Amino acid sequence: MTDLLPVVVVHGGAGFIPKERLQLSISGVCAAVRTGHAILKGGGSSMDAVVETVIQLENNPAFNAGCGSVLNVKGEVEMDAIVMDGKTLASGAVSAVRNIANPIQLARLVMDKTSHACLTAEGANQFARSMGIEEVPQESLITEYSRMRWRKNLAPDANPVESQMGKAGTVGAVAVDLEGNVACATSTGGMLNKMEGRVGDTPIIGSGGYADNQSGAVSTTGHGETIMKITLARLILFHMEQGRSVEDASDLGLACMQSRLGGLGGVVTVDPQGHWAARFSSKQMSWAAAQRDIMHYGLYTGEHFTQSIN
Repeated sequence: MTDLLPVVVVHGGAGFIPKERLQLSISGVCAAVRTGHAILKGGGSSMDAVVETVIQLENNPAFNAGCGSVLNVKGEVEMDAIVMDGKTLASGAVSAVRNIANPIQLARLVMDKTSHACLTAEGANQFARSMGIEEVPQESLITEYSRMRWRKNLAPDANPVESQMGKAGTVGAVAVDLEGNVACATSTGGMLNKMEGRVGDTPIIGSGGYADNQSGAVSTTGHGETIMKITLARLILFHMEQGRSVEDASDLGLACMQSRLGGLGGVVTVDPQGHWAARFSSKQMSWAAAQRDIMHYGLYTGEHFTQSIN
């Protein structure tokens, strides 16, 4: 089965993407997946691959992470991120961080350099400074698009559901390297016009992501409060431990979230043998995967395009 390895799968967030931003979203995930694929083909670890892939998405203003993050009710950026290593179950996360260009990098440092699993807000920023991570001006993380959506949602007659539509998406990646080790990484700017200090599913182990060499790895996207209530990433891996395929397990987890709570979302999932899935219950989710020098990608349910990665 090792001829399926290595593999990397990324998502650019589940939801509704306005027509004028569709191409940005698809080209963004395709470019990011090439980065992860190159690392894995060169013998790099799954952890290196998912972190570098997500850094590229954080640096792309088309997504709700890093420099494209949505704004909280005060018009400020607060970001969450998580990484998890399937070989050791080591994990690192940050929540409500400000002035950091790449929260995923900081999450990895929490995993590698501390005895903790998650640092939050000012404590996470202090840790970033101690690690030599440069703080960036908040303005550099705010796009005109994010500001426009924020203003629109402040209007007294704003429809919160409609306002969430058209938001850029949380980003994430899962990978299996040549050694068969799995890893996940997820990063987000959170929910549009959220309360200050609100933390969603992304930095929560088992919700925003989970990785275990004994079952697989998942990165999630969607309505955070709903994802947390059913611990979506862990639920999908539970189904895989019961013998379900990556596709079936992903669909079962998403169906449970929808039937119990009415929540929509999406996931990218891999197992240690290199089988993978990109599944979602929302209208759209931009996703891409790279395996055996072939790139796979799509945006709508049932859509699956392929091309040579070279």
